[in-house]
Amino acid sequence: MQLQQLRYFLAVADARHFTRAAELTHVSQPSLSQQIRQLERELGAELFHRARAGAELTDAGEALLPLARRIIADTESARLAVQETVQLRRGRVRFGATPSLCVSLVPDVLRAFRARHPEVDLVLREDGSRDLVRSLEAGELDLALVITPRDADAPAGLQVTPVLHEELVLVSAEPLPRRRARIEDLRERPLVMFREGYDLREATLAACRAAGFEPRYAVEGGEMDAVLASVRAGIGPAVLPGMVAARSGLSVASFAGAGLGRTVAVAHGREVPLSRAAAEFRTVLLSHLADV
Repeated sequence: MQLQQLRYFLAVADARHFTRAAELTHVSQPSLSQQIRQLERELGAELFHRARAGAELTDAGEALLPLARRIIADTESARLAVQETVQLRRGRVRFGATPSLCVSLVPDVLRAFRARHPEVDLVLREDGSRDLVRSLEAGELDLALVITPRDADAPAGLQVTPVLHEELVLVSAEPLPRRRARIEDLRERPLVMFREGYDLREATLAACRAAGFEPRYAVEGGEMDAVLASVRAGIGPAVLPGMVAARSGLSVASFAGAGLGRTVAVAHGREVPLSRAAAEFRTVLLSHLADV
């Protein structure tokens, strides 16, 4: 059974006449009649009572009619859905990013993508880099912005592309004594510290330990919003990404010397190709990061 045969069947059923149906479908009447005969042979039943005055559906034809209409309608729906996806009038992107990036880079990227492709659904997951990597490996995300440890190998199943090196800075509600801070300045200043699992916590601890001391905490265990609120309340300073600090309204000091920094990377599955929508999102993301 072929779709074209069903289309010819519907044309005859609507016109009640083989010749008029042939004219409507832009095919010769003998060709149309031949296709209907082939369909009847395959189904094992005549679909029309044929007469000089026209054609009337048999009981078998009446039974086929609603099914044929549904099959043709579903075929058109499938064709339109694929075309809309290819042309990015539809689709979905599951994107992940760390909390610090969600309050700095990500909103501008989402706005730029929505302006180009307003019909594509965006699903955002905010999580730590290690959890985002696990979600990518499980196929729960299409792509993510993650923080890559220095000199660490990328997970085997992921394509990880470093795209940005971001400075980490010291922020405080009170004016800082110097525009260039030192890691040693943190020795006697209790910090507002992120919860365990944050890349920022690990980077701060590593820098302090390399300088020969363990930092003290004014308060610890917060997410990004809680850390910013605690710093604004004057509880203590914190180490934040430069892009977050620039929007915080707090006093900011860069670290002297080699300073502190982190590498931001775009990650996605290596084995499964990105969908058209996800690939376009990656293009917009990389274009935005190139201008940062």
